[in-house]
Amino acid sequence: MGIKSLLPGTLGFGTAPLGNMFRSIPDEEAAATVEAAWNQGIRYFDTAPFYGAGLSEIRLGEVLAGRPRDEFVLSTKVGRVILDEPEDPTTRDLGEKGGLFEYGRPNKVIDDYTADATLRSVEDSLTRLKTDRLDIVWVHDVAQDFHGDHWLAVYETARTGAFRVLQRLREEGVIKAWGLGVNRVEPIELTLDLNEPRPDAFLLAGRYTLLDHDRSLQRLLPTAIEQGVDMVVGGPYSSGVLAGGRHFEYQQAPTEIIARVERIRTLAAEHGVSIKAAALQFALAHPATAAVIPGATRPSRITEDVAALAESVPVAFWAALRDEKLIAAHAPTPTA
Repeated sequence: MGIKSLLPGTLGFGTAPLGNMFRSIPDEEAAATVEAAWNQGIRYFDTAPFYGAGLSEIRLGEVLAGRPRDEFVLSTKVGRVILDEPEDPTTRDLGEKGGLFEYGRPNKVIDDYTADATLRSVEDSLTRLKTDRLDIVWVHDVAQDFHGDHWLAVYETARTGAFRVLQRLREEGVIKAWGLGVNRVEPIELTLDLNEPRPDAFLLAGRYTLLDHDRSLQRLLPTAIEQGVDMVVGGPYSSGVLAGGRHFEYQQAPTEIIARVERIRTLAAEHGVSIKAAALQFALAHPATAAVIPGATRPSRITEDVAALAESVPVAFWAALRDEKLIAAHAPTPTA
């Protein structure tokens, strides 16, 4: 189990923004960003049908179709099926994430975690991505933030549907790995308690960042290490607020979060550290983390991410964060 040997590096590209998250992005800008990621050595790309009702997959596929398939790792997600019929993207019920992809394609998006829908979703993704295979498939958003009080019923449908299909596809060699892609720790903790089926890894977005990591450190990450299950950290910039944006948890950041970010930024400046370097290297310091996948919509952002990963961060900076209780006392940090 685990996917560290499968991934080509610790920095990947999360392509949710290519689905017109928060704003409408020109096709040329989206393509240039994917090209920049490739040209700077990134070889792991994560996407999902949900991102702009297939838009992210289409845009990613347009660029990667011209690259040797054996030279990159590709992951997408199941749990939502994209239909040909139209709907108003601004009226979709997305739980806590209302309006997230209102600038995406107007195709109707339906939640469906059954076995048949999982197989259909995989086939549809292959078409949109212009590829003959997927490396990793995540079961997407089986959690409270999208399904509210009914999330456990949705999870049970996924457990008996999507989970079993993906395990079978892995055993048959159709895919190399599978797991959950969620924004909450509870579905992962629940899955780690199962005897069968057994996922290889999880994509956890927004829950192991400089701004939010206490809950993950309590049980989830120690259990993952114990079971040999890897974590891919999504949303390392907490929806953008740690990278100069104004969003946190996919909504406008509250005043207290902005104040916390400014304090981190001040300490980073005092130690000659970029806040992006702090965010990425913090996420990667935990031994359960296999990769971090920040999103981007401009080529310059890719350049910043690559530089941030290579940046030297003094130990004194992490000590300063601990002293001010900006990170947990027991959170692993880089040693040099």
